[in-house]
Amino acid sequence: MSRPLPSVFDQALASAVRAPSPHNTQPWRFVAEHEAIEVWLDRERVLSVADPHGREARLACGAAAFNLQICLRTNGFATVVRLVPDPAEPDLVAVIRLDGNQKATAAERKLAEAVFRRHTNRRPLLDRQVPPVVRAALKSAALHEGGQLEYLDASGRYTPVASLVRQAESLQSADHAFRAEAAFWTHRDPDSPDGVAKIASGPPPQGSGVVSLRASHENEELPAREYEQEPLLGLLLTRDKGPHAEVRAGMAMQRVLLAATAEGLATSFLSQPFETPRTRESLDRLFAGAGQPHTLLRIGYGYPARLTARRPVHEVLTHRVPSR
Repeated sequence: MSRPLPSVFDQALASAVRAPSPHNTQPWRFVAEHEAIEVWLDRERVLSVADPHGREARLACGAAAFNLQICLRTNGFATVVRLVPDPAEPDLVAVIRLDGNQKATAAERKLAEAVFRRHTNRRPLLDRQVPPVVRAALKSAALHEGGQLEYLDASGRYTPVASLVRQAESLQSADHAFRAEAAFWTHRDPDSPDGVAKIASGPPPQGSGVVSLRASHENEELPAREYEQEPLLGLLLTRDKGPHAEVRAGMAMQRVLLAATAEGLATSFLSQPFETPRTRESLDRLFAGAGQPHTLLRIGYGYPARLTARRPVHEVLTHRVPSR
């Protein structure tokens, strides 16, 4: 088999760090050795208040692993991915190993091209319907990675989930520790390598909508704007639960996000109900029998928004020298 050129791994890692993460905390680190890249959870970057068990952080690491894989495959390498492979190392979330050569498909190239265009759009979306064929493509993207994307408008669960989003936002706004943690990671300068810059935040909402966007991601310097009244909401689930499922869900989530970007859609996250115990338990009960909920996506058409920055690859990468 062909040996990978250093530039191929460099490109793959540059793609990996473009994955989304809560408040752009970038809770990952990578170890490269020979023909494999390991993805590790960086405990120092896990949100201690909003994500004490690291569920959202593992989603982010799964998304980074997917970006790694799709970039390597687009460069002509077959890959084997192992998730949470070592019980003795719970923070080792994935290992991507090269496994010969393989021609990339047109679909894979389309996803890889979207990696550096995908971003979280915290601004208002247009009141424009997402066509059924595009909705079906996003559901197919989730299924391809072992996930399930459920559109709430088709499930009858839209109203109770929207209510849980508003309830969680209210609970978080009254929680001093949560507000302090969010404030630390948001409203940063444009050149900050992590966190959410103020210019990437959305304007304050004019009036109340069906769902609440994060108050911590509002830019009070912008004039208030009306947001879409009933955005398309998609909940990502897996059949199983636990760390392995969370990483797998992150890979499915990223494939959905890249497919949405390739179709000209804007996406953002409604993570609030996953971050307070009361609403998370209610969400789990609401979807009992359907699967384990992992993340809630707001999907639609919108205007381009500012991309958030990332730390350079050399800050998150370690090269392991094989022992002789």
